[in-house]
Amino acid sequence: MHRRTLIAASAIGVLMSETASTQAKLDPENTLYMDLKDGRVVIELLPSLAPKHVERVKVLTRQGFYDGTVFHRVIEGFMAQGGDPTGTGRGGSDLPDLPAEFSRNAHFLRGTVGAARTADPNSANSQFFICFAPAPSLDGQYTIWGRVVQGMEYVDHIERGTGANGIVQNPDRIVRMRVAGDAQGG
Repeated sequence: MHRRTLIAASAIGVLMSETASTQAKLDPENTLYMDLKDGRVVIELLPSLAPKHVERVKVLTRQGFYDGTVFHRVIEGFMAQGGDPTGTGRGGSDLPDLPAEFSRNAHFLRGTVGAARTADPNSANSQFFICFAPAPSLDGQYTIWGRVVQGMEYVDHIERGTGANGIVQNPDRIVRMRVAGDAQGG
């Protein structure tokens, strides 16, 4: 083998072992599998930051609430928002809204999953968003409840919206979402 090929193979091996290591360390009860059209996204839930939001997401996921819901608002370079059963950005679950769980020590980075809400900080319900890039303006203003640890490339493929609000005309859907501890055979 050529030296360059060995280095590339070594780098791929390191990336694969880091991914496997991250997966091995994840608590299945606090890990989501979100299947999109292009592949599986693995989300680590962060109950130490937002215990009420994490519990809500797990309850709704276990009910199959997110299956088939669309990413109705997707803004290039910012985020993809979903979790609304109406697909309009105005809907939520039948459960009561949640109080804000803001953290001064957590930051909105690429892959951060946050709770979408209205202007009222205590209005999060079922909607969420995944950041494509760092968004420091959201720090301390929105609840962080998870982070993508695998499959961000599939999030990157979500259909983008148009205009300032990023409304998507032909939105991509969550095929299926499961708590890893409940998933049989993956």
